[in-house]
Amino acid sequence: MANENTQVKRPVKITETILRDAHQSLIATRMPTEEMLPIIDTMDKVGYHAVECWGGATFDASLRFLKEDPWERLRKLRDGFKNTKLQMLFRGQNILGYSHYSDDVVEYFVQKSLANGIDIIRIFDCLNDLRNLETAVKAANKEKGHAQIALSYTLGDAYTLDYWKDTAKRIEEMGASSLCIKDMAGLLTPYKATELVSALKEGTDLPIDLHTHYTSGVGAMTYLKAVEAGCDIIDTAISPFSMGTSQPATEVLVETFKGTPYDTGLDQKLLKEIADYFKPYREECLASGLLNPKVMGVNINTLLYQVPGGMLSNLVSQLSEMGAEDKFDEVLEEVPRVRKDFGEPPLVTPSSQIVGTQAVLNVVMGERYKMVNQQAKDLLSGKYGQTVKPFDKEVQKKCIGDTKAITCRPADLIEPSLPKFEKEVAQYKQQDEDVLTYALFPQVAKEFFEYRKAQQTGVDNTVADKENGAYPV
Repeated sequence: MANENTQVKRPVKITETILRDAHQSLIATRMPTEEMLPIIDTMDKVGYHAVECWGGATFDASLRFLKEDPWERLRKLRDGFKNTKLQMLFRGQNILGYSHYSDDVVEYFVQKSLANGIDIIRIFDCLNDLRNLETAVKAANKEKGHAQIALSYTLGDAYTLDYWKDTAKRIEEMGASSLCIKDMAGLLTPYKATELVSALKEGTDLPIDLHTHYTSGVGAMTYLKAVEAGCDIIDTAISPFSMGTSQPATEVLVETFKGTPYDTGLDQKLLKEIADYFKPYREECLASGLLNPKVMGVNINTLLYQVPGGMLSNLVSQLSEMGAEDKFDEVLEEVPRVRKDFGEPPLVTPSSQIVGTQAVLNVVMGERYKMVNQQAKDLLSGKYGQTVKPFDKEVQKKCIGDTKAITCRPADLIEPSLPKFEKEVAQYKQQDEDVLTYALFPQVAKEFFEYRKAQQTGVDNTVADKENGAYPV
């Protein structure tokens, strides 16, 4: 048998998540741009495959809580990263919002993201309905960007190895440049990773990226087995903002593969410099309460109930507002039942919120589906797309009555809306991108535009708004 070190070298590539998912997962996406800029030069020397720095919840949080223009952040990051590819997370037809947008808005958002500095767009759909990805993938390819399609990983009867393999083949046929296994809840265990990556390698020639969270405690082991099985890229976070509900630590994985055929070649001295830079900020976040120690531990409920870390904290918050914290365990047990009724969707934004909120309502009301929110009705009406399994017919009837569910691609029913948004935003517009900011978050965008104008003119007309809580910190 050949010695391990004489095997063919196949270095694993690293995508660093500190500037997006790491702080989204641990401190609710509150890291300001000014905290990022001083360390960019060092990060740019590392030789990362990519730095994930935009998309996901960063867009909404920048506007709503940090009073920053997310487009300006992207341009500043692009100016700093001279040698490293920048990556964003894109929710398919939902873009960076929570409902479907018309094709013209999706196309324009992709165009502007690439024009402002993004290289790789990771595109996913909460139901794995590939029809909801078509427009974004075509737009990215048209603009010569790298379209990476992400499979939202989950468990259930329908999610067999054949399902994943066939989906990978379809993704390749759609024109994706790479494929990502998006394990948002940390459900993928080490030996299942071996099976999954091996199956995907049979189904596609695309490079495979694995993204997981440390919530269930198995993340680093899962990466090890996935890489051995042929995974090409892994997502990691620099150690001060790693583990817990974030990603496994970059330095740990770099050291793990050192001297093996998978050696990353990354310099631990540079990684230490980056870690040392972020350590004081981590301490600040702990001191202020922004970083809650609860999100740093292992939560085995993730494996028992398939509930992502962010969804767990959301459930706690909802129950707290209702004065029903004692119902937490009941709600956790209800989540898988609601998920099954709703066609077994993966639990990721926005399906996780829809299923979670409905589970809370079912428990608190004391009767299942006595009260149903609009998003749940929309899901059961087909407005988010097609689930892998059919909805429970009785539950669907109880929730939406005789409403006829749609079976087409939901965006086919949405009229082009860019001209309408252009008209509505005209009085605030200072850059082309403002129309997209407004299209996604109209109310939040208007508040931000007024704040921006006040900052520029030095005349603050927004005191009343601040007093009314329009500018949360």
